[in-house]
Amino acid sequence: VDAFVAVSHFGRSMMAEYLGIDAGRIHVVPLGINFDGYQQHVDDEAEPFTIGYFARIAPEKGLHVLADAYRRLRSHPGLPSSRLWAAGYLGPEHRGYLAQIQTQMNEAGLSGHLHYHGELDRPAKLEFLRGLSVFSVPGPYADPKGLFLLEAMASGVPVVEPRRGAATEIVGTTGGGILVEPGNADALADGILTLWQNVEQRR
Repeated sequence: VDAFVAVSHFGRSMMAEYLGIDAGRIHVVPLGINFDGYQQHVDDEAEPFTIGYFARIAPEKGLHVLADAYRRLRSHPGLPSSRLWAAGYLGPEHRGYLAQIQTQMNEAGLSGHLHYHGELDRPAKLEFLRGLSVFSVPGPYADPKGLFLLEAMASGVPVVEPRRGAATEIVGTTGGGILVEPGNADALADGILTLWQNVEQRR
């Protein structure tokens, strides 16, 4: 094989090291999406403020990190109503993982704040994304793809992501969100709070 394809510059570097080949043999072809059916979310400051997650429900995608950041957000006095929406495939092996997150929310006095919408088909996914105020999938590893970020942005929803993997390229190129310190729930909460409090920046 003379050449390879990666979907991000980060992915190219990662695969060059993993395969032990010259990075010059790997061509970067960024991911794209089909825009059919996408409609821009119009943020009219309506409550509740909705923080969304759309990815597999698994530890490596970071729903527990987002839930931790949400609990920290709710500790700020005077914040208006909010909710945390999650959707995506939930395998049998991770049902306990989701149940544990829900238990932690309940113990924090936030019963009913986290709603799992299940695995969504394309029309339901587009409707789900249009209902969000901000989007985050803060997985604790460097994701080389980040397709979900493009889907959120295509719906007019800004993102808050850890500064690593393909997210640095996608957010840096589009200006469609905020990058925060990886592995830091306080930083993630602060990034979401920044967009929560600044409607013009969010738009």
